[in-house]
Amino acid sequence: MHDNKLLLATNNPGKVREYKSLLRGIPYEIVTPAEQGITTEIEEAGVSFEENARLKATTLSRESGLLSLADDSGLEVDALGGEPGVLSARYAGEGASDIDRINYLLARLKDVPEEKRTARFQCVVAIAAPDGAVELCSGECRGVIATEPRGNNGFGYDPIFYVPELGKTMAELPPEEKNRISHRARAAAKARELLMKFNLSAP
Repeated sequence: MHDNKLLLATNNPGKVREYKSLLRGIPYEIVTPAEQGITTEIEEAGVSFEENARLKATTLSRESGLLSLADDSGLEVDALGGEPGVLSARYAGEGASDIDRINYLLARLKDVPEEKRTARFQCVVAIAAPDGAVELCSGECRGVIATEPRGNNGFGYDPIFYVPELGKTMAELPPEEKNRISHRARAAAKARELLMKFNLSAP
C-alpha cells in the first residue's frame, strides 16, 4: 500500500524536527512535501483544528499516495474568548513573524491580570491513508500567558507560554522536556500508537 513512508504535512523545519523526535522508532521513513516534490498549498479554511488537520492530511495523502500525517495546533487564551485559536499563525496578519504575533497578543492582554491570563495549547493530529481512512487524535497543554517573552527554544508562541508547574515558559524548556509535556507531544503519542496499528494492518 505505502512504501513505508510517512508524509509529514509541513515543511516548517521546527515542526519537522519535533515530529522526527516525537515519532522516533516508528516503522516509517518520515518525508516532507518538499522532499516529495509536492508544492500544493493547502488553505487552512476550517473553523476548527480538527477540520484543518483532516483537510491537510487527506489532500496530501490523495496527492502522494502515501500515508500522511498533518496537525493543526494553536493557542487558545481564555481572556480573549479562545483567540487566537485556528488563526494562531495568522493572528497579526499575513507575513507577520513569530515576534510580531507575540507582541500583538501581549498588547491585547496588556491590562489583564495574571490570574486571568490562563491559556492552553491545543493540537489535533490527523492521519490519512490513500484509501480515504482518517484517524484523529488530540492533545492539550495548559499554562498562563507571561507578560514578556523568555527563552530561545521552541517556536511560535512558546516564549510567552508559561507552564506553572515547571516554573518556565515553553521556550525555556530543553527540547526533551518540551517533547514530554507539550500539546504536540501528547497528540503525537496517540498518533504513534495509531501508526503502529496502520503498519500492522497494511497488506
